[in-house]
Amino acid sequence: MSSPIQLPLGIQLRDDATFANYYSGRNQPVVMALSLDAAELGQAEPYVFIYGSPGVGCSHLLQAACHEADLHQLKSVYLPLAELLPYGPGVLDSLETLDVICIDELQAVAGNRPWEVALFHLFNRVKDANRRLLIAASSPPKDTGINLPDLLSRLSWGVVFQVLPLTDEEKVTALQLRAHMRGLDISDEVARYILYRAPRSTQALFSALDQLDKASLRAKRKLTIPFVKQVMDW
Repeated sequence: MSSPIQLPLGIQLRDDATFANYYSGRNQPVVMALSLDAAELGQAEPYVFIYGSPGVGCSHLLQAACHEADLHQLKSVYLPLAELLPYGPGVLDSLETLDVICIDELQAVAGNRPWEVALFHLFNRVKDANRRLLIAASSPPKDTGINLPDLLSRLSWGVVFQVLPLTDEEKVTALQLRAHMRGLDISDEVARYILYRAPRSTQALFSALDQLDKASLRAKRKLTIPFVKQVMDW
């Protein structure tokens, strides 16, 4: 089985960033557009742009696409531009040789002409090579702050999705899904208790779950409201 191509810069995929571990809710069309299931049906878009506010899961989804590519023995790469910015746009060279190229945090290079030019040329090379390009940003293409007209035009070529934040009820379900993937059972009552006392972002909720999971294993106890009260400093 092939592995996602990793740049020699310490960029790693999170093991838990999979489609199976992502509660899609109203974002099911986004998951379908990014998934290779659409490709198997001959319906995959070669280029997909997703955007959303911090914490809605854009990075998770791009990394999930890389994990799924790996399962299908395809070569992929995940590029968080905010982290790669100091290395220069040369990190984009020759990426069109891969099957799936995932570019995250596009807004990090907005207004940086060398990066914008490099992305423009990468976009063209990927298109010519008939590869998949998946891009995520904090806002839709026209609001990213990209100055290069040709790149801005190309960013609007494909399908554009907003990744919507979860409602409170969806967060409860997402928390239970994430717990189930860890082999934990969380009742609706306990999940809502965590939701209404932890910071409300999904990242904070999953961080709390991680802490509770470790405590549960050490104490060999189930997740109950009294146990959550004992472990968490809320």
